[in-house]
Parts: sequence; C-alpha cells; structure tokens
Amino acid sequence: MHDFSFNTTRTLINECGASLQLPSHCGRFNARRVMIITDAGIISAGLLDPVQDSFKTAGIAIRVFDSVQADPDERVVRDAAAQASDFEADLVLGFGGGSSMDVAKLVAVLAHPKTQQSLEEMYGVEQISSPRLPLMQVPTTAGTGSEVTPIAIVTTGETTKAGVVSATLQPDIAILDATLTLGLPPHVTAATGVDAMVHAIEAYTSVHRKNPYSDMCAREALRHLSRNIRSAVKEGTDLSARQHMLFGAMLAGQAFANAPVAAVHALAYPLGGHFHIPHGLSNALVLPHVLRFNASHAQAEYAQLAPLVDPGIKAQTEADLCTALIQAIETLIKDVQLPLTLGECGIQESDLEMLARDAMLQERLLVNNPRPVAESDALAIYHAAL
Repeated sequence: MHDFSFNTTRTLINECGASLQLPSHCGRFNARRVMIITDAGIISAGLLDPVQDSFKTAGIAIRVFDSVQADPDERVVRDAAAQASDFEADLVLGFGGGSSMDVAKLVAVLAHPKTQQSLEEMYGVEQISSPRLPLMQVPTTAGTGSEVTPIAIVTTGETTKAGVVSATLQPDIAILDATLTLGLPPHVTAATGVDAMVHAIEAYTSVHRKNPYSDMCAREALRHLSRNIRSAVKEGTDLSARQHMLFGAMLAGQAFANAPVAAVHALAYPLGGHFHIPHGLSNALVLPHVLRFNASHAQAEYAQLAPLVDPGIKAQTEADLCTALIQAIETLIKDVQLPLTLGECGIQESDLEMLARDAMLQERLLVNNPRPVAESDALAIYHAAL
C-alpha cells in the first residue's frame, strides 16, 4: 500500500427530513446570521420554505440569494458575496444543485471579513490564502457530490470555465435529505445520476492520487447508484431509491475529490460550454466511448467494476468483464432515456474539430486519464459519439 491522504467534509448527516434540523447545527459555530445560496427553481418549488420557517422559529436571521444559474459565472459569485458581506453573514448555506453549492463555497471565502483575495486570485490548485466562514451544504440533486469536495467551477467567458481547488473550500457539514429530491424530473434524475457514476468510474481509474480509500468509496458509490437509478427515474417518489442515490453521489464525490476525474469530464466540458448541454448529460454522451478508448489501459479496473453495475453479468475473463461493463453502462443510459448521441443534441460533424481542440485545454483532467489522449483521439471519440 502506498502512502496517501484522504480529505472530506467533517460531518455527514444521511437522514430523510434532516434539512429541518439545520438551525440546530448553527449552534456549533455560534452563527446567528445565515446566508443561503440557491436558485429560483428551488424557490418556486417551495423546497426552501420549511427550512426558512425552521430558522425563523430558532430566531436565526437569514438572507436568501436565489440568482444562481447553471454554470454560474463570475458576476453571480461576486453578487452573492457582496450580499453576504452586506448582511454580515456568519455562516453560508448552499442549498440546491452543484452550481449553488459551488457558489456557496466561494462566497464563504469572499464574504469573510478578513479576506483580501479576489476571485481571480483563487483560480487553480491551492491558491486560497484567506479564511472562510462556516459552510453547510444541502444537495437537492444526486449528482455532483459538491457537498464533500473542495472544488468550485466558475464560468469565466462565453465558452470557458475555471476551477478553484482548495482544502479551504471543504464544507463543514453536508446533509443528505432525500425528501428534497422527490420533485426532480426524470431526465434530471437520470443525468445527475449518470454524472455521479462517472465520478466513481473515473476516480477508480485515475492515475493520480488513486488510493484504497477512494477505491472503496468509488466501488460502493457505483453499487448504490447503478442499483437505484432506474427506480429513482421511473418512480420519482421512491424515497428509498432517492436516499440511496444521494448517498451514492456523496460517496462518488468523496472518491473523485481525492482521486481526480479524467477524459470523460475533459470531453464533456466543451459540450456544455458551446452547446449548453447539462453537465450530467454531457458526461453520459461521451462515457461509453471514452470507456472503449481506455479499455486497453484500464481493463483490470473496469473488470472489477462490472459486477457492481450489473450483478447478473456472467462473463469471467478480465477482457469479457471489461466489455460487459461498457455494454451495461450503455444499457443503463438507454434505460433511463437519456439521449444517446451528440446528433440528438444538435451537434454536427463540422463541430467536432472545434470540440476536440477545446477538450485538449482541459490538461488538469486529461493528465489523470489511464490512457494518454491526443487531439486526434478526442476527435475520434466525438465521432464515435455522433
């Protein structure tokens, strides 16, 4: 066993209805003014109403910033931080999908009264030198795992994104409450669920920082996700399946926060940047084709994962198990009724060279891939996905 370190959120609470207990957790930080970061969809769905009532009953002041959108840009982050500072918040709560939780992480740093860094100075790996406010996260989708990762992604231009990766961003508390996910549409449940599966698979085959602990999280994540995603999509009110999905997404988040993702994400980002395809769907569109590309270099690992995705697999040789995994993944994506090709999402062959060029800019991800990826390889993968 090689030396490794493993970092994650300090406190995890996996319990239906636990979001109503948020005020009780403020006590450990002596917090009396809570800045809530969320989006308009959460507000319109009424998901935040019981939480706001619980804070009111506890005598804790709150301010809600609900302007987070998918792929949040720098303006959103700055606006949210400015409001938190104006409110003199002493705790930040991210409530929603990955975008809201990512913004909450950055607000917790930017709104701290002793922070002198700008957002731009934080981009990259371990560039934060400032303190942060206490940070709690409540995911309302089972996908990103942002509640247990030290990563925040920000849109920096029309088609570009930048990441902030720092131990400072690791939340203090994550609450997994499946009751908050019951209203998710099937296509969102499917896309975010596959996104979480990608996190687990890529963490398991990452060539950097992969370790026994991240492997354990990745395997268990894949087991929970693959065995519950169909039920969660088909029967949206299946609370047990929803809780398993949240737990699996969290485990996958722990895995890839410590053993980073690779080529699937690298090829997915340009799809979101240029065509505004949701991140989970972008991953699903290229996943089987990246798996085939990687098979020569990750056959053993893929073989180990195959029975977790499909316990009924009969294959026994490593090569056959590897092939069976890819087939099982393709079947799962089809079963949850996600689009199967780039063409279905409006992408044409003339777009592929541009996508391949942009994918190669994701060097921080590509270096983790088990097989080196050249621009010609990226182009071939996009062709296969078309």
